[in-house]
Amino acid sequence: MEVLKRESSVQTPMINFDPISGVMEVKGRAIPDDADNFWMPILSWFESYMLSPNEQTVFKINLEYFNISSSKRILFLLYKLNELSEKGFDVHVDWEYRSEDEDMYEVGQDYAYMVKVPFHFVELTESEFALV
Repeated sequence: MEVLKRESSVQTPMINFDPISGVMEVKGRAIPDDADNFWMPILSWFESYMLSPNEQTVFKINLEYFNISSSKRILFLLYKLNELSEKGFDVHVDWEYRSEDEDMYEVGQDYAYMVKVPFHFVELTESEFALV
């Protein structure tokens, strides 16, 4: 299985899903005009990953903004992490957010409440956020 990489754009996040390391990264803005067109290949890739996952999967989310259609796809991925966890795999989410962005922190808390996967909340200063 190959690494899934997508460069970020004004409307879509950077995607870097590495099946060897088990690190899955989503970073940037997720406001695609056509959410299915953007997210379906990513969701399909993740379904394939679940057939032979790494012993540990770390899902790193660092979003400055996302729309409701992307929110649904992110939640779908988090539910898939639940499935991996229930099969005995080591899974957690690193939810990175700017220290000034209370809304993004609260959204992460909402997601953490909806799934059984452990969340690690990583508060970044504005300068750290720019470097990530």
